Amino acid sequence: MKQLWAPWRMAYIDQDSKETGCIFCNTGVQESRPALVLTRTAHSIVMLNKYPYNSGHLLLAPQRHEKHLSSLSATEYADINEALRRTVDIVRHVLNPGGINLGMNLGKCAGAGVEDHLHWHVVPRWEGDTNFMPVLGETRVMPQHLLDSYDRLAPHFENFSS
Repeated sequence: MKQLWAPWRMAYIDQDSKETGCIFCNTGVQESRPALVLTRTAHSIVMLNKYPYNSGHLLLAPQRHEKHLSSLSATEYADINEALRRTVDIVRHVLNPGGINLGMNLGKCAGAGVEDHLHWHVVPRWEGDTNFMPVLGETRVMPQHLLDSYDRLAPHFENFSS
């Protein structure tokens, strides 16, 4: 039997290592690469998901801590939608996926892991990227390490907010 090593998943498994506070708000004081932050705009943040569904899984959130979509100002809403549009273009260009899932989980029963801060998921997809491993083995196979994904995407976000 082959072994699949995914040591970065221990942070998720180890209950004592859970972050406190809001993952989106906490990134404001950290360096970009360790926090997986690719860019910040006037009102939004774009970062890699630390616990991705697939390689290149990005999260976009308003910089202001807000849980209700209707509570975003028109300026914040326009900013995050432009960030989403540009992020999808970068993902298509850099990672060349066959498709992309975009989505939001509003509320715990809808699947929100962080339910108090709005965020969008951008998940690149490729033919054959899902298989029996998550179903039978309760293991997700990630072909690229998070920091490798960061290093591949980061240069394309350098002039993002200008």
